[in-house]
Amino acid sequence: MKRLFKYRYPKLTLLIILVAVAYYLFTIPTVVLYLSSLGNLKYWGILIAGLLFSFGFSTPFAVGLFLTLKPDNILLAAIIGGAGAMLSDLSIFSFIRLTFMDEFQRLEKVKPVAFMEREFHQILPKRLQRYLLYACAGFIIASPLPDELGVTLLSGFSTIKTRSFILFSFIFNALGIFLMFLLGKVL
Repeated sequence: MKRLFKYRYPKLTLLIILVAVAYYLFTIPTVVLYLSSLGNLKYWGILIAGLLFSFGFSTPFAVGLFLTLKPDNILLAAIIGGAGAMLSDLSIFSFIRLTFMDEFQRLEKVKPVAFMEREFHQILPKRLQRYLLYACAGFIIASPLPDELGVTLLSGFSTIKTRSFILFSFIFNALGIFLMFLLGKVL
């Protein structure tokens, strides 16, 4: 079956549309007033926002929730949001480990990838490579960028254990959410 038209970037377009919808939604005064009136339920909202924070297409809504809820204790809120995001990251991590490892192993044998990997190993010491991998993955996980990329880096290109991943994910998600709450206080 032939498609009527060819659209090159449907996922990026969808992401941009979702950012615009989230922005619009969280600028509606009744939505902001409702979320501000939640009282102690704000922390449940922050947990839900944390769960949404890790997935690329729901991140704009999580950021909107974080910036709108404005909790009294931002440290506690960052811990709760970080725990929610860590749970989502753990599901991504487990899924990638179970379903993608065979493809990662096949990909390492492809000539261009093997060449790049060999060159990369010759230029940088192994310890520095590991630090760069963890720094890059940590930055992606802490930021509003889709965590799938950072989690894939860790699960596919490192030998990180699940317990270490849980701690790593929690720390970087909580740090990113804490910085977002601080930014929300300043604005």
